Amino acid sequence: MANALIYACSGAADVGALSDLAARRLSVEGVGKMDCLAAIAACHGGKLANAREADVLFVIDGCPQSCASKVMRAAGFETCKVLQLAETGFAKGASPANAENAAKAVAAAKAILE
Repeated sequence: MANALIYACSGAADVGALSDLAARRLSVEGVGKMDCLAAIAACHGGKLANAREADVLFVIDGCPQSCASKVMRAAGFETCKVLQLAETGFAKGASPANAENAAKAVAAAKAILE
């Protein structure tokens, strides 16, 4: 995928860790490049510029609170593609960040990005 940036919620819950793990695997596999959601929230000029220049912004939210998506919208990025792990069967508190769940999350992400 041409110039796709990936942002993960990376929150404290298991689904946050799972979203982070999936984003890292997508980045390693060359699907896109994981970038720093915290830097977007902190209004880091260089990171905001990188996001503006990207062809695709992809967000992985762990739970229904959708914090990663909200950070991106607050920074002015309204057209992100989003994987909401809760909508794909991952329940907060019952979805460990293990290899099996990461593979399922990566597959769901790839389906959205294709």
